[in-house]
Amino acid sequence: MQFKAGAPGCGEVMRVEATDAAIALIAELKAAHGPLMFHQSGGCCDGSAPMCYPRAEFRVGERDVWLGMVADCPFYISGPQFEVWQHTHLTVDVVAGRGSGFSLESPRGVRFLIRSRVFTADEQAALLRAGPPARGAAPC
Repeated sequence: MQFKAGAPGCGEVMRVEATDAAIALIAELKAAHGPLMFHQSGGCCDGSAPMCYPRAEFRVGERDVWLGMVADCPFYISGPQFEVWQHTHLTVDVVAGRGSGFSLESPRGVRFLIRSRVFTADEQAALLRAGPPARGAAPC
């Protein structure tokens, strides 16, 4: 999903996206579990791996930062984790191997992971113009 330009809290630069393999797995998980969401906490349970949960079963906190949508699923990162990763573009991918967390893909023998790159100077300038991302519920 591309952010809606000019919308409050949203910018023209995507902060998070997914590989085709991750999008295919998300579609399978949606078919089995209904609407989903992602959260990246940086805590225990797979460190900073993104966790996929049924949307109704995870409460987003006021410090969580909404980074965007991945395959129509909101993607959040904890406030402290955002402070560390705010200069990076995140790509959700999937690899073989079972993670140790509670993410929905774990029983399938695969796990989501993040690939990252530093934003370009042009992307960083656009993000500064857009202002900080929203905390809590997704605004766009």
